[in-house]
Amino acid sequence: MYDVLASYYDALVEDAQARDAWIELIEANIRGRSILDAACGSGDIAIELARRGYAVTAFDCSEQMLAAAREKVDSDRVHWQLGDLRQMPDGTYDAIVCLCDSFNYLLSEEEVRHFFAQCQKRLSEAGVLIVDMHSMDRLDEFAEEYNETGVVNGHDYQWTIESEDDRIYQSFAFYENDGSVQLEQHVQRVYAPEWIAEQLTACGLVFDVKTDFVKEGVVPGEKQFYICRRKQR
Repeated sequence: MYDVLASYYDALVEDAQARDAWIELIEANIRGRSILDAACGSGDIAIELARRGYAVTAFDCSEQMLAAAREKVDSDRVHWQLGDLRQMPDGTYDAIVCLCDSFNYLLSEEEVRHFFAQCQKRLSEAGVLIVDMHSMDRLDEFAEEYNETGVVNGHDYQWTIESEDDRIYQSFAFYENDGSVQLEQHVQRVYAPEWIAEQLTACGLVFDVKTDFVKEGVVPGEKQFYICRRKQR
């Protein structure tokens, strides 16, 4: 996953406004300085948090994405690790963040339950878990195939997105100058908010929900943001 896309990821999806909104959300809710960025991708959020004085550990399952992250200015401020949402690095953190719908790559209910349990164990007493995920509305949005074409980093590309049942399928094709094509497909699963709420509660986490950063609760929109803390005894 991301073996091909890593070379094009930032040019294709970079959004400084969204990055700043994520940073604002994190800073509004963290109590402390240590952060674990789970599935950090190309590292823009992790690096910006480190610039602001946080002690950031960031991991991703893609060596290529981590390589892209390490090439960026101030990347040496972050402790990078190769890792997986299903087996997270040990440690205790004041915040754990899993952003940019990375959560939706967990394709089984058992993987989701395990992820929440791992996070709960790694949070400091006043720690916060912030997870964003696709809303159910995205399934309706991509019921009819979305198709985008263009040029990125000097290469023609095609990007399609479609949904089926509770899955979202994204397919990428990058056309090389020699006529060859690099292909990559991503599969994500969308979970009902009622079920997510049950799993968080079962893990001893209390939470607030926002939609698209600023709307309170689960309302129509693209993403839900779960801001979770340990239930106080």
